[in-house]
Amino acid sequence: MFKNISIIGDGGMGTVLGMLLCKKNLHVKMWGYDEKQLMEMAAARENIKFLPGYKLPDNLEFEPDDAKIMAGVDLLISAVPCQFTRSIWARLKQYTPKNVPIVSITKGIENKTLLRPSQIITEVLELPDDKSLAELSGPTIADELARKLPATACVAGIDEKLIEKIQTTFSTSWFRIYTNTDIVGVELAGAMKNVIAIAAGIIDGIGAGDNCKAALVTRGLTEITRLGIACGASQETFTGLTGLGDLVTTCISPSGRNRSFGENIGKGNTVEQAIKSTQSIVEGIATCESVMAIAEEKNVEMPITQAIYEIVFQNKPVHQAIDELMNRKLKAEV
Repeated sequence: MFKNISIIGDGGMGTVLGMLLCKKNLHVKMWGYDEKQLMEMAAARENIKFLPGYKLPDNLEFEPDDAKIMAGVDLLISAVPCQFTRSIWARLKQYTPKNVPIVSITKGIENKTLLRPSQIITEVLELPDDKSLAELSGPTIADELARKLPATACVAGIDEKLIEKIQTTFSTSWFRIYTNTDIVGVELAGAMKNVIAIAAGIIDGIGAGDNCKAALVTRGLTEITRLGIACGASQETFTGLTGLGDLVTTCISPSGRNRSFGENIGKGNTVEQAIKSTQSIVEGIATCESVMAIAEEKNVEMPITQAIYEIVFQNKPVHQAIDELMNRKLKAEV
């Protein structure tokens, strides 16, 4: 089990994992790019912006200094939004100890480079390989974890000993961690489900019903799996916690920001209005752009993702997009 852990990022999931690890009496420090915001959290003992209503443990430390956050650490948690991962780790590169493993909880695909979070960190830190990188993902709504409601997740990586050690570090009586060596599939599944969640929100917003949402989740998983396999992932990953499990949670949870963003669009708001009404970064927006680029590169058909792209980036009316999806050429399910 890791003993000295630093969390890079002060969002909701990074905060709740800090709470969980502190309950295990581990030494945990949290860093944020905005020193003022971090110190406000420290003073209030609450993450008012991203996880309001929960008192932070007294033993959770807050460290705004780039060098000090890395002192004595034996595990780093990267809890930075995907599109900011490169800039944050470039800033911290000179202070990051060599050979210290990093577990990412980021879900997304970087625009332009089309790299996964672990690949971004590996490239920025100029690591010889990604053996010291892992990804923790799954159906994990931060608010529910903060309430200690039963939940599961998966830690993926190439080094089996590393992911087993991370598994032990994070597991509690209410949070069960599984291991998986398919980090490609786990990261892709975690990223792409946010795009389908936007579609689920749109369905809720227009009142299309449960039949429609069931069809969306099923066919959305088909798209995710199809692209994942084309990228070298294992098909089994997409029927597991980080695939189907995370997809279901994200598509039904009222607190999910991607689903909420889509719901606002379904109710008639513009994309700009929907973004403004969401407190956190809607990762599915940027991810949708990246996924479409990968799908084109791999020649993979993704009609639902294409429809969301056209709604979000090309202002296609929602009902037109749905009509076009429903009137595609008929074919066999498998």
